[in-house]
Amino acid sequence: QEGMPQTLSSTSMFTPCGFSPHLHTSKEGEQGGLIFQDGNLTSASLDALIQHLIPTTDYYPEKAYIFTFLLSSRLFIEPHELLSRVCDKCIEQQRLDDPVLDKARIRKFGPKILQLLTEWTETFPYDFQEERMISHLKDMIHRIAPCDEAYWKKMNQLLQALNQKLATLSHGQEGIVKISTAVSDKLVAFKTKPPSIQREILSVCSDPYTLAQQLTHVELERLSHIGPEEFVQAFVHKDPLDGTKTCFSEQKKTSNLEAYVKWFNRLCYLVATEICMPAKKKQRAQVIEFFIDVARECFNIGNFNSLMAIISGMNMSPVSRLKKTWSKVKTAKFFILEHQMDPTGNFYNYRTALRGAAHRSLTAHSNREKIVIPFFSLLIKDIYFLNEGCANRLPNGHVNFEKFLELAKQVGEFITWKQVECPFEQDPNIIHYLHTAPIFTEDGLYLASYESESPENQTEKDRWKSLRSTILGKT
Repeated sequence: QEGMPQTLSSTSMFTPCGFSPHLHTSKEGEQGGLIFQDGNLTSASLDALIQHLIPTTDYYPEKAYIFTFLLSSRLFIEPHELLSRVCDKCIEQQRLDDPVLDKARIRKFGPKILQLLTEWTETFPYDFQEERMISHLKDMIHRIAPCDEAYWKKMNQLLQALNQKLATLSHGQEGIVKISTAVSDKLVAFKTKPPSIQREILSVCSDPYTLAQQLTHVELERLSHIGPEEFVQAFVHKDPLDGTKTCFSEQKKTSNLEAYVKWFNRLCYLVATEICMPAKKKQRAQVIEFFIDVARECFNIGNFNSLMAIISGMNMSPVSRLKKTWSKVKTAKFFILEHQMDPTGNFYNYRTALRGAAHRSLTAHSNREKIVIPFFSLLIKDIYFLNEGCANRLPNGHVNFEKFLELAKQVGEFITWKQVECPFEQDPNIIHYLHTAPIFTEDGLYLASYESESPENQTEKDRWKSLRSTILGKT
């Protein structure tokens, strides 16, 4: 047991307090091909970074290093190749090919390599959907297992946990209500007497608190499937030092991330559809006020993604042009929310609110207080700019590790947030409605909007006329 590194739950790796990007060393300058500045690792060759990941009898890499390197290394080398190199180096350094193994030595090394493999499987389970990854992992453990019975047990636990995690993730993906892309612009024709197929949101859920909680359910459910590596894989380009192939380009593994962005867009359009659909001005105003209350509750919960989608839906021009409808709405509350999400100063107000929620989350006593659901497309944009803003490699071919520490900090914080258990009871009815209720296309929204409040100028009149003929087949 001695020499076993501290096993921390995988979350502690990312908590802003537990994530110390300072990979300390007393020395400045170079150490085993690693370049340090003010005690922080700033750059190194890929080989030196791989070596730094490999445990020995008396060394184990820092948690922050493991996460940062496993996250960013995929820009330079595929995970199965990395694992293969790690295993080969271990075999060589620990002489695991010798006919007679040095048992005392391997008992010191064994727990450390097992710990590294455990952290990898826990944090990046999607990497192990590949058969090659599993076979490297098994081969490694088979080599050290003769020295200690416990290693077999440990391997089985590790594989069981991994299979369970992958099963949960893929089952979860199937279980997520498929987003309906069913677009029903024809419904505009029934604005005067909506048919029974078009239920409206208020008949499914008339309580803003409940709807905000169900939206939070959907958000957390969808977030839980996004692997941290998807943020990096979204930006995989050709590695300049490897002229032969692009890493991963055949399989951009970002499907959960894309599905989540689709959900955001659907919610925007659903909000706009619900507002433009009712025939009477009074009802439309009522729907707007309802969504303002839902948005306010999302803000209180810390669900900034749904909040932003609702505000975006209300700001779409087919909705914002409904002057007579808006004149019936108490808009003060709406302006407060809009102010929170105002893009000026690079979303200064929102970022302040997000920091507040993140802080609350750190000191939380309940799952409810832990909820932080960031405005997702802004998070992706931040990561995108961080990625575009500086090179992955320095002119001397070294990996720009400083950049990846910053990336790991942003992605690590996100991982902490996505692991929160949703504290609200689920209402399958409402969730089903959110995913499947018919929504209009942009054209359908404009038509519904003109049918609600007639065009104001010639441009609008012409557009109305052409939409009536294309969508309704009327002249």
